[in-house]
Amino acid sequence: MSERAGIDPTVPPSGSGCVECDADGGWWVHLRRCAQCGHVGCCDSSPAQHATAHFRATGHPVMRSFEPGEDWFWDFAGEQGFLGPPLAPPTAHPEDQPVPGPAGRVPADWQDHVH
Repeated sequence: MSERAGIDPTVPPSGSGCVECDADGGWWVHLRRCAQCGHVGCCDSSPAQHATAHFRATGHPVMRSFEPGEDWFWDFAGEQGFLGPPLAPPTAHPEDQPVPGPAGRVPADWQDHVH
């Protein structure tokens, strides 16, 4: 573990999309990565909000954006953002993966479903 609780920079992400949305055929707006175990979940703007659900279920307090070009972290417990250490690659979903995504599963009226 790093010096900050809830961050293990050696753990790779669980995949290139939200674990739960991929399992049930859902879709997401943006992706977030648990900095402790690598779980990739969807953001709070997404219909299912799996990143926050992961925090609530596991108590893992820190997530990092899993969007290309973004390197910010969020501490759920302290409700604050911060910059943290580099994490194991990949640090974002593939650049050709659309936002929202994934391709083929986002409804035409997706904006009516975001939070």
